[in-house]
Amino acid sequence: MNIFHRDLQQRWSEYSIHEQMANIGAEVGRAINWKKKATKKCGKNAFYRALELLDFTIDDTKNKSCLKEICRVREVLVDYLAGDNMYHSSDLLWEKYFYPFNFAARNG
Repeated sequence: MNIFHRDLQQRWSEYSIHEQMANIGAEVGRAINWKKKATKKCGKNAFYRALELLDFTIDDTKNKSCLKEICRVREVLVDYLAGDNMYHSSDLLWEKYFYPFNFAARNG
């Protein structure tokens, strides 16, 4: 897998958890939109970028208290976009999950 955010990796810990999750949500939204348009390569790249940002978030020591949730998000996201969707996720569910992070990040 390619590393998409080489320059961002060092600065990622400067972002709040809300900003981190909002950025992840943006990539998830892109992956879902490209999947709907049946543009597999673009959708796959957005999915990989989301996973990369999730991994940066998991590695960020300030997120230790919410590590369980972040890891669970990664697990369910992989199941939804690359697996059998055994957790029965939906596009709307992901939008509803990430929207509050976007709202919180914008409102500081």
